[in-house]
Amino acid sequence: SKAVVSTQSTGDDKMNEEFEYEPNICNILQQKELKWIFVGGKGGVGKTSVSCSLAIQLAKIHRSVLLISTDPAHNIADSFEQQFTRVPTPVKGVSNLQAMEVDSSPPEEGLEEIFADPSNEGQNFMKNIMKDVVGNLPGLDEFIALTNIVKIVESQKFEVVVFDTAPTGHTLRLLSIPGSIDKVLRQLIQMKSWVSGLMNTMSGSLGMNHVNMDQLDELLPIVERLNQELKDPDMTTFVCVCIPEFLSLYETERLIQKLTALDIDTHNVVVNQVVYPDKDKEGCTACGLCGARARMQTKYLDQINDLYEDFHVVKMPQMPCEVKGVQMLRKFGGYLQSPPDMSKNSVHDLVKDL
Repeated sequence: SKAVVSTQSTGDDKMNEEFEYEPNICNILQQKELKWIFVGGKGGVGKTSVSCSLAIQLAKIHRSVLLISTDPAHNIADSFEQQFTRVPTPVKGVSNLQAMEVDSSPPEEGLEEIFADPSNEGQNFMKNIMKDVVGNLPGLDEFIALTNIVKIVESQKFEVVVFDTAPTGHTLRLLSIPGSIDKVLRQLIQMKSWVSGLMNTMSGSLGMNHVNMDQLDELLPIVERLNQELKDPDMTTFVCVCIPEFLSLYETERLIQKLTALDIDTHNVVVNQVVYPDKDKEGCTACGLCGARARMQTKYLDQINDLYEDFHVVKMPQMPCEVKGVQMLRKFGGYLQSPPDMSKNSVHDLVKDL
């Protein structure tokens, strides 16, 4: 599809030019400064296949790529036919790519890491108090998981991070956390001198050492930077994955509206499982069920074309076999860059190609 977009010139003048949104993911591969790529959508639409395939393609042009599964039901191990843990692990058969699985840690565990100091009884006393103060904040577990990811990315110098996310609701909560925590941290820091004095008075009366709340100051720059990077379209983008059915399309539209409200860039939609029925010698649909599915999908594909004319919409055919293993994921990733022309090819042609 085509749309008129505005581009910034060297001065304050703007010029309009016609820009064609190609039906592929090449814009993501060509965006060199991109650091955070989220792949999400409704459950069961093929998010993991897209994220794994995209990560393989990115690993061809970047020195170090990290694929992270934040879905409680981790599927990247099944896709790569390899076990992963909470530590980045090289993906067998793919250079420059590592993968890991992340579970949101319980708030108490994360707070212990932030506030506890084995040599400081007052600090441990402080930890217990802080659990009651912030331990029940909504999204604290996701925030701790995010800060741990940032530390890993920075320490191991990954150039690009691809997230295979949980279904829509959980993912939107995850992405909104940095902004929420930023506000809470600022409020706590404003109260720091008062809270610190109170804690020191209480710990002193119990014969403990003084309490140090500088950890809050150390956390704030991390949150601020993460918040800025998530809202920077040059550094962050979200790839929406759906199938041409009502519930999936409805959830995709809701997701895109929420992402827009969060100031998170999204310009790619991958439509999986599109049915292209084979024809017989007379040009009639050879399979009645396939024909019925294709007719049902046509209505939603037309709606997708209307809704997302200023998006890179990739229509992926229903694959004739499972997308698992490095070889199949590479092939699927190739289709994301150059989708097969199903007006000239059939499912049998796909089988031969695979």
